[in-house]
Amino acid sequence: QVQLVESGGGLVQAGGSLRLSCTASGIRFGICDMAWYRQVPGKQRELVAAVASVGTIDYVDFVKGRFTISRDNSKNTVYLQMSSLKPEDTAVYYCNAKYFDANYWGRGTQVTVSS
Repeated sequence: QVQLVESGGGLVQAGGSLRLSCTASGIRFGICDMAWYRQVPGKQRELVAAVASVGTIDYVDFVKGRFTISRDNSKNTVYLQMSSLKPEDTAVYYCNAKYFDANYWGRGTQVTVSS
């Protein structure tokens, strides 16, 4: 059974930092393309950052220079280091794994940035 478990969310003041982690099990992590998405109530889930199995990294414009995605295949874990956080970064952050034709999601972790 595939599981993605996120951790590291919480409440932080604007300008602060958080590091999210997502640990995968039941999957060949090293060949998965991994990504972080976020969602606020009433809006669609949106891509934040992605790291492919081969190491290619992409960011959406609104996090470039502030967020860093990385992966540790020895720990089956993908990270999202978030810095210079803004109130508009408040959302539930979800881990995503693309494994062959399948798409897997974690349950999400809440990030709240106070002004």
